[in-house]
Amino acid sequence: MYLSIALAAAAAAQANSGVQWQPLNQPKSAPAPAPAAAPIAIIAAPVTTNAVLRVGTEVPLRLSEELTTKGKKLRVGARFHLETSEPVMVNGVNVIPVGSPAMGEITDVRNKGMWGKSGHLGARILYVTVNGRQIRLSGAFDDKGVAGGVGAALVSGIVFLPAGFFMTGTSALVPAGTIVKSFVDEDVPLAMPVAAQAPLVVGAPAAPMQVGAPASSGQ
Repeated sequence: MYLSIALAAAAAAQANSGVQWQPLNQPKSAPAPAPAAAPIAIIAAPVTTNAVLRVGTEVPLRLSEELTTKGKKLRVGARFHLETSEPVMVNGVNVIPVGSPAMGEITDVRNKGMWGKSGHLGARILYVTVNGRQIRLSGAFDDKGVAGGVGAALVSGIVFLPAGFFMTGTSALVPAGTIVKSFVDEDVPLAMPVAAQAPLVVGAPAAPMQVGAPASSGQ
């Protein structure tokens, strides 16, 4: 009863003074929620595909046998053997190991002859074999023997014909172990994926800064 009289008296006094009265135990208003974190956009890397051994990739080769016109046994179309002298790498992976067998073909033969004529041979690279697969290659080389004193043969031919007639040059000779340069002549898909790039993480633009109105000077 006494508490009711006191509250009534306080309310009457507030009405007379013009000041709004609130109970002391009234709960405070809830704070404004914090702004949500800026979203993160992830740009995915391109879809991965298999790596490719490209046309034009250099393949160093080593001749496995001697090629020569000496003895007149070499013929156009004859095959000869080579092997890779260095590994061929794609994305850090050895795709054609050292020692992989390769094949070449004789394209031109000219034996040494009278009047100082030297021997000559020409050849081209056909393919290299890796895991049973023949990879087509391009590349060519040739060799020419040394002419056997053509000037002397001409002079001798005028003075004494048989002397120039029997003067010959040297045979063409490419020793075993000779390094030959060749190139991949077809695109070859490999059984390994292209190295995928990590996704690019891009943050959302920052929210504009909130600038409040200037405080009044109270004047």
